[in-house]
Amino acid sequence: MTLPCFHLSRRRLLGGLAAGTLALASPARAADKISVGVLRFVSSGPLFLAVERGYFGEQGLDVTLQYFEAAQPIALAAVTGDVDFGVTAFTGGFFNLAGEGQLKIIAAQAKEAKGYEGNAVLVSNAAYDKGFRRMADFPGHTLGITQTGSSFHYQIGQLARVAGFALDSVDIRGLKTLPNMVAALEGGHIDSIIIAPHIAKPLIAEGKAKLIGWYSDFDEYQFGGVFTATKTAQGRRDLTQRFVRAYQKGAGDYASAFMKKDAQGQRLFDETSHAAARLIAKYVYPSEPLDKAVALVEASAFPADAQARLDVGDIHKQIIWLKEQKLVNATVDPAMTLDLGFVEGHFNLPK
Repeated sequence: MTLPCFHLSRRRLLGGLAAGTLALASPARAADKISVGVLRFVSSGPLFLAVERGYFGEQGLDVTLQYFEAAQPIALAAVTGDVDFGVTAFTGGFFNLAGEGQLKIIAAQAKEAKGYEGNAVLVSNAAYDKGFRRMADFPGHTLGITQTGSSFHYQIGQLARVAGFALDSVDIRGLKTLPNMVAALEGGHIDSIIIAPHIAKPLIAEGKAKLIGWYSDFDEYQFGGVFTATKTAQGRRDLTQRFVRAYQKGAGDYASAFMKKDAQGQRLFDETSHAAARLIAKYVYPSEPLDKAVALVEASAFPADAQARLDVGDIHKQIIWLKEQKLVNATVDPAMTLDLGFVEGHFNLPK
C-alpha cells in the first residue's frame, strides 16, 4: 500500500492548524466609539441604564457621555459632530435645525403625563409671601428659563393657555443654564421657574422655594427625544439602529422600574425600582448618599414609553405653537424633523 498523498495532506493539515491559530489570535472587532450629549436628569434614565447594564456593548458600541447645562447646546453639538447622538428636551432652535434637514428625531425620551409628577412650577419665597400662589397669578411676575424657545418657554405658553392668562403678561428672562435659573430664584432675582423634579424637590424640602403646581396637572407633553445628525441617521443607519436598540432596552428597564402603580393609583416602588435607581443615581446625584439619591430618583422619575415610541402628534403641536410665537421658521415641516424608521408603533401619527 502506498501513501502518495501523505505529505500533501500533512502540509494541508499543518496549514489549516496555522490558519486556525491565527484566527484565534486575531483580536475581536473593535467596538464603534460614539458620544452622546445629555443632561444629568432622571429623564435621561433609559440612557444611563443602557450604559450601566451593557446594552450598548451588546450592540458593539463604546459610549462616552458628554454632559451639558441646557438642551439647545446638545442640538448644536449633534450638528457640528461634537456628539453623535443627543438625548434631551426639544427646543425652538432644535426644530429650526431639524427643519433645515440637519437633525432627525429617532426615538422618545420622556414626557409629561397626568398621574405622574413631572416638572414643578416653583416661586421664590418672597414672591410667595406677596401672594404668588396659583398659576393664574403669573401675570406681572418674572419667570426664568434657559433660553427663548426652550422647553420651559413652551411650557409657560401652555400654562398660559390652560390657566387663562396672557403669555405676554409674564416677564420671561433667558438665563442660559439650569444652575443660573436656580441661583436667580434662590437669590430673589426672579419670581419663578419651571424645573425638573430632581432639582425642584430638594429646593422645596430645604425651604428655598415654594411649589405652586406640577405641569402634568395641567397638560401632557412629549418633551424629549433621542436625535442625531441627518447624515448619521442616513449614512450610518446600521450604527444608528444599534444605538436605538440598546436605548430601547434601557427604556424597557426604566418603564418596568418606575411606571408601576398600586390598586389605588399610587406609584409603586420595589427592589426592581431600587436597583434601577441606584444605577441612575450615579449620574444624577453623584455627591449624595446612596439611600437619599435612590429615593430622589424614584420620586423624580418622569413617565417614559417602554419602547421609546414618540407621540408624533404632540411634536406637530409643539411646532405649530412655536411657529405662532415666531420661534420656529414658518417653513419648517414637522415631518422633516422625524425619522420614524428606527422604532415601530409611534403614537398619534398624522393622517
